[in-house]
Amino acid sequence: MSLELRKRLFAEFDSQMLVDPHTHINPHTPASTTLADILGYHYYTELAHSAGMDKQQIEQDGLEPQEKVRRLMANLAPLNNTIQYSWFVEMVSEFFGVPSESVTADNWETLYDVSSRKMSQSDWAQQVLRKSKLEAVFLTNDFDDPLEGWDTSVYVPCLRTDDLVFRLSDGNLRGRLEAATDLSITDVGTLEQAIGARFEHFVRNNARACAISLPPSFEPTRVSEGRAATAWTHICQEGESADSRHHRALGQFVFWRITELCADFHLPFDLMIGVNRGVYADGVFQGRDLYDSRVSLIQYEELFNAFPQVTFPVSVLASVTNQELASFAWIFPNVVTNGHWWYSNTPSFIERDAAARLEAVPRSKQIGYYSDMYKLEFGLPKFRMYKRVLAKVLAERFVLDRGWSESQAIQLGTELLRGNVDRIFGREATSD
Repeated sequence: MSLELRKRLFAEFDSQMLVDPHTHINPHTPASTTLADILGYHYYTELAHSAGMDKQQIEQDGLEPQEKVRRLMANLAPLNNTIQYSWFVEMVSEFFGVPSESVTADNWETLYDVSSRKMSQSDWAQQVLRKSKLEAVFLTNDFDDPLEGWDTSVYVPCLRTDDLVFRLSDGNLRGRLEAATDLSITDVGTLEQAIGARFEHFVRNNARACAISLPPSFEPTRVSEGRAATAWTHICQEGESADSRHHRALGQFVFWRITELCADFHLPFDLMIGVNRGVYADGVFQGRDLYDSRVSLIQYEELFNAFPQVTFPVSVLASVTNQELASFAWIFPNVVTNGHWWYSNTPSFIERDAAARLEAVPRSKQIGYYSDMYKLEFGLPKFRMYKRVLAKVLAERFVLDRGWSESQAIQLGTELLRGNVDRIFGREATSD
């Protein structure tokens, strides 16, 4: 009964049009152009490198897409137990009609040619969205993005603020901010004006969220304008070599101001907490970062208390932090559990974490999933993975264990998959 029930629930979830609330899609080239765009995703390059493929074989200068695919296909066998490999074969099957058993190092040229013909079609991105049942995807936009040249109701802007908080010691970055705002930034006052102008620009262009990725050491706290002014002077004069206390103070000041602007403009502030950058110094591109179990959400106590009017969709990098996230969402009205990020994005961790959230956190405060994808083709297998796990959890823990009806389980799953995304990110007026 459980297996058939799970299949019925999955079928219901897989028939629904969804909105992906966090991606790294480039709206000007949202879909892949060759198979190298898919196999070049860091999950495959870092796993292939981990299994023994030489880094130079992956990142050689001037490497043609076809040759890159040949090399990676020759090194996929040790990966075929991973969920990432299953994403690949599901994409190949669904988008290119190549059955999973035919995906081998021996037939890579046929697969490459078939996929290239499909990807060269002028409406390929639209085909992928329809096949994936995605109505819209949220982007990750630099602060100086002009936000022009695409339909912002399909590719929804999101202001990424990492650079503003952590990289203001870079004179080139400050120059970009001045160019984007047509302001001369000479002190913290004009810095605040410039950041405010960027918020106005993003909201005017249909932005629905602000986001930031935060290291384990970061502790948001209110910093006075006088202290920030001192930090600004030192950082402008000394750059990266300025004392770490000044970097920390200016970053905290800017972060707090950004949160105030989220309150002013009624934007949720996505917090992605816990990544240590560059842990594996010799790793492949985007394959160098890891989580740190020393992170704690208690570092955000002052923030959550100070801004009850701001919704914080929170992602944690490690499943080991999930109980703490569920507990914060349990009692803080403004904390929302958000997806299953990066190293937690495998079925075993998703099942445990999703079940814990469903048992402890109000249903209205859970965003079930986002893909974090760089190319549209990944939306289909990633969301299906989550929907399969969600169907299993709801079937076993709610219908069988707690006596819920199937319709109740479907309603709850739909809320996690779509309803909460529309409501939390203010899309209710535009969604079907």
